[in-house]
Amino acid sequence: MVKNWLHIFIYNIKHNKLFTFLNVLGLSVGVAGLIFSILYWNDEHSYNKWNPERNHVFQIINDLRPIEPSLGYWNTNTATLAEYLEENLPSLTDYCYSDDMYTDDILKYGSKKEMANITDAQSNFFSFFPFTFSKGTPESALANRNCIAISENLAKRLFGDKDPMNKQLIYGEHQLTVTGVYHIPGKSSYAPDAVTNLIEEFLNKGENAWGNFNFNLLVKLTDASEAANLKKAIEAAYLEHRIKPDAKEQGITVEQYLEEQGVIKVLVEPLVTARLESVTDGYPEGRGNIQMLLIMMGLSILILVLAIINYVNLATANALKRAKEVGVRKVVGATKGEIVLQFIFESALMIFLSILLALVIAEVVLPLYNQFLNKELVIVGSQFYLQLLALFIILVAVAGVFPALYVANFKTIKVLKGNYTRNDNGIIVRNSMLVLQFAIAAFFIVGSYIVYSQIKYVSTMDLGYNSDQVVQVYYRNPYNWREEGYREQLLSKYLAVKQQIKGIEGVKEVGAGSFSFDHGSNSSSSYEYKNESIQASNMGIDFGMLEMMGVKLKEGRFLSAEFALDTVSNILINETAARLMKEDHPLGKEFPWRNNKNLKVVGVVKDFHVNGPQEEIPPMLFFHFKTVEWMIQNTHHIYVKVETSKTAEVINKLEKLWTTKVDVDFPFDYDFVDKRFARTYEQYTNQKNLFLLLNITVVIIALFGLYALASYSIERRMKEIAIRKTLGAETKGLLLVLTKQYIVFGVIGFLLALFPAYYFLTLWLENFVYRIDISYQPFLVGFICLMSLTLAVVLLKAYKATSNVDILKYLKYE
Repeated sequence: MVKNWLHIFIYNIKHNKLFTFLNVLGLSVGVAGLIFSILYWNDEHSYNKWNPERNHVFQIINDLRPIEPSLGYWNTNTATLAEYLEENLPSLTDYCYSDDMYTDDILKYGSKKEMANITDAQSNFFSFFPFTFSKGTPESALANRNCIAISENLAKRLFGDKDPMNKQLIYGEHQLTVTGVYHIPGKSSYAPDAVTNLIEEFLNKGENAWGNFNFNLLVKLTDASEAANLKKAIEAAYLEHRIKPDAKEQGITVEQYLEEQGVIKVLVEPLVTARLESVTDGYPEGRGNIQMLLIMMGLSILILVLAIINYVNLATANALKRAKEVGVRKVVGATKGEIVLQFIFESALMIFLSILLALVIAEVVLPLYNQFLNKELVIVGSQFYLQLLALFIILVAVAGVFPALYVANFKTIKVLKGNYTRNDNGIIVRNSMLVLQFAIAAFFIVGSYIVYSQIKYVSTMDLGYNSDQVVQVYYRNPYNWREEGYREQLLSKYLAVKQQIKGIEGVKEVGAGSFSFDHGSNSSSSYEYKNESIQASNMGIDFGMLEMMGVKLKEGRFLSAEFALDTVSNILINETAARLMKEDHPLGKEFPWRNNKNLKVVGVVKDFHVNGPQEEIPPMLFFHFKTVEWMIQNTHHIYVKVETSKTAEVINKLEKLWTTKVDVDFPFDYDFVDKRFARTYEQYTNQKNLFLLLNITVVIIALFGLYALASYSIERRMKEIAIRKTLGAETKGLLLVLTKQYIVFGVIGFLLALFPAYYFLTLWLENFVYRIDISYQPFLVGFICLMSLTLAVVLLKAYKATSNVDILKYLKYE
């Protein structure tokens, strides 16, 4: 029996090549989209699954806005807090301080040197992240400050086939001994190339300093339910050791302090959910993009639903051609159940072919997909293949059963006479599926238009500065804080480098600042003005820096070497700071700043962006490096404006200067400022491209389904068309009769898509502080596109059916 079914299946494929191609291709595209989403989903949910401690490890995160408003949620803590908790919380079994981000630096072994991501942590780090050690042990790997544990990959790069154990590595000013080599078993929130134990010195320095929020604190709890008690204990510690002393120093009661500034809120986040549910980038490997993940999964499911509808429509439309076959089989004794099984078998084969083709599509497109997500996904793994099997079963159940039942219910006598009319329930189901197709297509068309408009808006908006032909060069700027006069040395070194850069032919201007045009400043301070507390970004600059970048002056003047006080107390502010000071003309105004230093405003610059369009422009204070000496420490970028015709030549000479004189150990790293700013919203640009690609896919699949249903509908009405033709109906009138129902379905589908499109795209736009308003235009364009495509497909099929209809063929039974 199965052999016979297989012969029939192959026969029908040969005689319905276009149908088979459209059916398999449409479904395979839908499955391929879901495969991509499943791979992404599995990768993000695999983080830390290998870690046996994942359910016991927690990270302490503080909302520090009451004491440092610009920081918001920050995953740092004091050196004394862990000891306090150990004494007051029995459920705390262990704790570990570590860096919350990697240090990218050079490790040297003899003449060899390699860039490495380095984590500094306490000696028990590997009990929180128990990597597999191929040499040494996790207990002894960080026994003291002279130890370093390295990954197998780094060991291979530095030592080749030599045994790395007990070899000496140079890390900055430190000489460290390799005491362990490890392998990371899977995706991990910590995946460093090397781990050091230099942190103790800084912990000891910060002991009993409750205002020193500099270190990431990981804790182990016996039970996850103890997280609530830990949270209360930390908040109580802050109240006792930070808030009460602050209130006393300010001469106010604790109640007044809390009313004015609020409490320091604490979150105790489990490692097991940190990748996708954390409120901050608390780990070096960062957070996953949960929004992107959900968008991709949601859209891929929508596309698969559309593909299934398309498959069912094509299958039922094709069933008309096999109606007589079914009738004959029933006459010769085939039961309804046998016919259902036969068509489910054929659907299973079609779905199997579609999944195979989907895997081929996925494998071909995967490199581009990995580049899009900045990942290294591969189509392997038992979990993935089990998911694929489950998908196959679901598709057979959903997409295979309905067409099988549809065919099996044909009335034998009617189909042998050529009458394939089905009952009203079947018509309602098919029309409902068509309306759903229209709704999904409308959602994608409108959504693509809105996403495109937003990305175009942020990519063309006025940033408040001119970054054309400005090269941003990474300036490592290392220093030893123990060395006397190190800040003066840093400034002298920068000025010397600046002079050397200015000597390169093709360089127009050179400047530097303690901030970047893609991530802003990493320092902020509050100041009081007219009883108002203002938290402003600290922007250290060189003379001429703002002028070089084309920042506009609203009033006053820029800082200049011609004025002696410009390196002592004169500063610039931006419009946002002036607005918060509630001063229309703040020139000449003074206010106290840190360390009892009085600052005087000599100029106001117009607001400009130093973060992505997702964030508001903060209030800014601009100092010369000499005014606030420690700002030179935060200077890690030098900006070079170059002549357009000599860009390549200048970059080559900059690289030579860097690698021979400025920083011989560190690789030359540069980029153009405008490109770096574009990366601040790169994930949304990717979403735009994704939406556009999916939109094209959805429209193509929807057109397949529409063509199939139009074919089915018109085929059912061919006798009616023949009669109308006999009675003198013109082709134009017949076209109107055949297309008007599709216009109605299209309008209904579009109306169904209006609210979801508006709601979800409004949520998406909330990612941007600077965004467009959703107007009627995307919906109007979407409606016109939907109707145009619908009419094009239906009219094409209707015209072919009505212009050359064989009247005798359809009236011969009457």
